[in-house]
Amino acid sequence: MALRQAAITGVGYTPLEKRSGRSVLDLATEACRGAIDDAGLAPTQVDGVASFAVMHDSVPTQAVATTLALPQLRFSLDIDLGGQAPCHLVTQAAAAIATGQADHVVVFRALNGRSGNRVGTMQFHGMGAQHRYPIGYDAYLMYVGMFGQRFLHETGQGELDTAAVAVSQRQWAERNDRAYRRHPLTVDEYLAAPFVAEPYRGPDCTVEVDGACAVVVSALDVARDLAHPPAVVASGTYRGGPRPGLDIGDHLLWDDYTRNYTSYLADDLYGRAGVSAADVQFAEIYDCFTTTVLMGIEGLGLAERGQSGELFRSGATGPGGVFPVNTHGGLLSEGYLHGMNTVAEAALQVQGRGGERQVARHEVAVVTSGALMDGSAMILTADR
Repeated sequence: MALRQAAITGVGYTPLEKRSGRSVLDLATEACRGAIDDAGLAPTQVDGVASFAVMHDSVPTQAVATTLALPQLRFSLDIDLGGQAPCHLVTQAAAAIATGQADHVVVFRALNGRSGNRVGTMQFHGMGAQHRYPIGYDAYLMYVGMFGQRFLHETGQGELDTAAVAVSQRQWAERNDRAYRRHPLTVDEYLAAPFVAEPYRGPDCTVEVDGACAVVVSALDVARDLAHPPAVVASGTYRGGPRPGLDIGDHLLWDDYTRNYTSYLADDLYGRAGVSAADVQFAEIYDCFTTTVLMGIEGLGLAERGQSGELFRSGATGPGGVFPVNTHGGLLSEGYLHGMNTVAEAALQVQGRGGERQVARHEVAVVTSGALMDGSAMILTADR
């Protein structure tokens, strides 16, 4: 859907912690209030709420509308997706605004992802999982690792390429006060870390945290009069390839472990925004693991097949580089809010509010949500 009728106008966060000591509803409310205030709005002006949950780890939109004391709720959307959701939800919020269903929609992700239910250790009950994993694994990194291992093999890349992703993103995290992991990381330190599940070492894996993040989506004509320059939703799309699955066991039906959803949506995403991959100035790519960044960069045409690792090894993606990637440190270093913070970072950069992390060229950004068989993406632009 080509939008350009809506924009991200405000961003809100809670601290990202090992143990929040708070309810998820409290976290969600704080992040949403922060985003609404950041946009220069009052809660009485907000009439839409959207969010997502993984295995019931969050709270409903109606609950947050209540704690925010919204006078009326005209648009409410709860979806049962994980990291595929943030770009998808922002796109749906923008579409709702464009069709007159709402004026301002707050989109949030909130969870106690470290002290509560942890996705990394979840047993996926309720979907026949006990009958679908005869090969001896069901933890998240194990099945994503199957894709990662094959991708690296087929493209001729390896541990120095994944190391470059982890090191580059940690360099950004050193400039990010919110980041959970801020200590410097070298290639040698990366290589010395033991494998968790090949091809992943600890630095290859996202860091689970307690916390929340929210963005406000508003009509573009209204956004121009709010507190910050609008981050325009130029296009957004969701795509699942053939047999995208009912649960993680369905990855066994996927045809090509070396490509993910980004290969399916790239042409549509760029075409509807009226841009090409060559126009993109920086990227915020979903990074539950390092290989998903490399797959996304190649799927979106931001590097040639088998050359994404070289992009990172060249220094182009880090601070001062010509093509910044994951300027908040990514989910690997800032924290695993399932990509909602990836969307928020893209908006902040387009608005010119990246602080010490601000990239020099920030008029056209691509941001993705999701790792493997299905996911979503957006083009965010400056108001031009």
